[in-house]
Amino acid sequence: MSFFKKIFSKEKKETLNKGLEKTKESFFGKLSKVVVGKSKIDAAVLDDLEEVLVASDVGVDTTLKIINRIEAKVAKDKYVGTDELNTILREEIAGLLSETNVGNETDFTIPSLPVDSEGMKIPYVLMVVGVNGVGKTTTIGKLAAQFKKQGLKVVLGAADTFRAAAIDQLQVWADRTEVPIVRQEMGSDPASVAFDTLKSALRQNADVVIIDTAGRLHNKVNLMNELTKIKRVMQKVITDAPHDVLLVLDGSTGQNAFEQAKQFTLATEVTSLAVTKLDGTAKGGVVIGISDQFKIPVKYIGVGEGIDDLQVFNKYEFVDSFFK
Repeated sequence: MSFFKKIFSKEKKETLNKGLEKTKESFFGKLSKVVVGKSKIDAAVLDDLEEVLVASDVGVDTTLKIINRIEAKVAKDKYVGTDELNTILREEIAGLLSETNVGNETDFTIPSLPVDSEGMKIPYVLMVVGVNGVGKTTTIGKLAAQFKKQGLKVVLGAADTFRAAAIDQLQVWADRTEVPIVRQEMGSDPASVAFDTLKSALRQNADVVIIDTAGRLHNKVNLMNELTKIKRVMQKVITDAPHDVLLVLDGSTGQNAFEQAKQFTLATEVTSLAVTKLDGTAKGGVVIGISDQFKIPVKYIGVGEGIDDLQVFNKYEFVDSFFK
């Protein structure tokens, strides 16, 4: 099937396969028990399949959507054998990702660099949000490294001023990747840091600006106000900033990642997602559910601790590795 054409390099593909290994083993281990002793896909098989998908953190609503589609296919084709279930599942999941994801990219790129009213290049501004502990700052560091590898000039902004550790951690990544960072002291106004970062990026003729932000969900109103203020102040420097608001989610938390996505999409306009820590967990199905339910493109996935283990999400390769 042409949908599943190979795109990634062999090395990247092997990393993705390894990162999704536990998810795949768990999912297909449960799936094999569903079809044992059965020759066709009937109501009992579909009921059991529903349990498998929900248990794999695909999510209830997305699971029901998949089950309904398979049920319709079985009703149309009649006597579909259980040996065809993997193929049908693969096609339905691929179809869902096609509906909700761009997911065609193979490398770390950004859209054409924005220009101002006079046609001068301005930096592409990426604002990163997410709760503490999801791998937000690490994702920023890896993104900086990957963008730099593409020949882009990157500037980091440490606007998570709520925790000194967050500022220091971003500084470590700035040193490691040898990219400039704009920072102030803990407790400083995050919007002020973002403002200074964009000013500095313009002076340095930077291509990409990545702004880290605090992710405290205990008071959603404060979070919303803070993120809104950061955006408003950045727009005094670059009119349409930020060009992308990236929400980082911890894939290993399963359904908790759904709740975080829900809270952040209520607090601010999220335009893309990064799902981290998929290696070492059996909860990789969360990527499918989050993509489907929130209609927000999954742009990056984390499948390991190395810099190169943050990968651009490509739906073709993800589905291929999931069912390989």
